[in-house]
Amino acid sequence: VQLEESGGGSVQAGGSLRLSCTTSTYVYMNYCISWFRQAPGKERQWVGDGSGSYADFAKGRFTIFKNDAENSLYLQMNSLNLEDTAMYYCAARFRSCSGNYRDMGHWGKGTLVTISP
Repeated sequence: VQLEESGGGSVQAGGSLRLSCTTSTYVYMNYCISWFRQAPGKERQWVGDGSGSYADFAKGRFTIFKNDAENSLYLQMNSLNLEDTAMYYCAARFRSCSGNYRDMGHWGKGTLVTISP
């Protein structure tokens, strides 16, 4: 199972970024793909997943959407603030979704998001 993230970078507070996670057709069709993030010195944190569920901090600012033709899951992040600085990962779990990072069977390498004042 391969997952590849892209789209990270540096942006000023208040700005936006769009991350993408691309995988194979089999994984896209049979796994729940989720977004997680991990800030320096902190535990990995669930952001949301392809079922349309979001962590509280993400509601109203982040949107997850799919492109079936590209086997991709996107994370659109708006109104970014300093606390959003983290490595962002997509992860996959067979058949069902979970907000617990310990339940994820497969991970991408991550893409770094840095928010500056």
